[in-house]
Amino acid sequence: MVSENIRSAYSAILNEELVPALGCTEPIAVAYAAARAREILGRMPEGLCVRCSGNIVKNVKGVRVPNTGGLKGIAAAAVAGVVGGDASRRLEVLEGVRPDQLEEVRRLLAGGYCEVSLAEGVENLFIEAEAFDGDDTAVVRIEGSHTNITLASRNGESVRHSVAAPEAGRKPESRGDATAGPRVEGGALASGAGLLNIRDILEYAETADLSDVERVLADQIEMNRAISDEGLNHAWGAQVGKTLLKTRGTDVRVRAAARPAAGSDARMSGCSLPVVINSGSGNQGMTVSLPVVEYALELGVPRERLIRALALSNLVAIRQKIRIGKLSAYCGAVSAACGSGAGIAFLRCGGYREICDTIANTLGNVGGIVCDGAKPSCAAKIATAVEAAVLAQDLAFEGRAFADGEGLVSEDVERTIENIGTLGREGMRETDKVILRIMTSD
Repeated sequence: MVSENIRSAYSAILNEELVPALGCTEPIAVAYAAARAREILGRMPEGLCVRCSGNIVKNVKGVRVPNTGGLKGIAAAAVAGVVGGDASRRLEVLEGVRPDQLEEVRRLLAGGYCEVSLAEGVENLFIEAEAFDGDDTAVVRIEGSHTNITLASRNGESVRHSVAAPEAGRKPESRGDATAGPRVEGGALASGAGLLNIRDILEYAETADLSDVERVLADQIEMNRAISDEGLNHAWGAQVGKTLLKTRGTDVRVRAAARPAAGSDARMSGCSLPVVINSGSGNQGMTVSLPVVEYALELGVPRERLIRALALSNLVAIRQKIRIGKLSAYCGAVSAACGSGAGIAFLRCGGYREICDTIANTLGNVGGIVCDGAKPSCAAKIATAVEAAVLAQDLAFEGRAFADGEGLVSEDVERTIENIGTLGREGMRETDKVILRIMTSD
């Protein structure tokens, strides 16, 4: 059985990483920074300046900001955060925006209220919001993860400000409490990252008492299925999920791809329903969970087995993102789908070999999909990645796996994951720049 140290670390990582978020996390993080800045300033600012890294620009450009009537862009997210945001809700900061406040948001946007600029030479995930009124200014900086405030200041002096109590029944997030001075990205993940490996993740899922993570995993099932239902029942985005079911039938393999795609159809097009994220991403949160839920329903497994499979799938996805980073030119749907493939293999009573082969087969197939920003077409990339993961675990149960030396695949699954991480973080750095240049050239 895994040691108490590992069990505690893995549970802490799940509780830290699997949190609810409203809308695509990049515009929401912008709104959160702006709402915090107004909170620190203490009144409605006369103007805003927002600086963002290229990856934030890329991921905000094509998605609709929730609860804004279809507005897009960094300025729209920031102004919505200032006018109607509740910073205490963190990644649900825009949940309470009222229709009457949208008129003010549109008026301010039309008047050039918010100045947006590209931040050079910073982390891939970097947001800085400056709110000013007269001689007073407040600055909030987010780096590394979507609620990780590394600077909060008023008139150049670092400040502390309280964080509202969490909603009933939910643990507070360990990230995102603004304090004086810089903070380390994701405390539990930062301290426990070195402990994550596939063998221990499997043993944790099989044997650990999961009572302290059951709530977040139950939320992931409930919230993510709700937005998937919305995507399947209404005409959101390109309707990838609905199209899959209409044209390919309702076999579990089709449902596994259609469910998260439908959730993305809705989420990328401004649906206001929250989801439980993975690695800072709602699309990844849906991709890592909903295929596993569909297979659990098909196989008729007990709920405890599903919870254990979700613990495994989420940790496998997080394990891959450690080296890649939360934002890069590497499509996060791949690492999330790889996690769900491992979770499906677990549901089918696969052991260490089948799970490792599922991971290698997925990464050896679709490990090169690029991220060209958050947008409705993400739903199609999710479907493709999940289909690859389903094929990967089918191959694994037939005793077939891509061999050592076939591209980036290694005999050791941890080495394969590291190879893909190097590709995503280092090899695709220039790709990221080219994508951003193309996207901002119009």
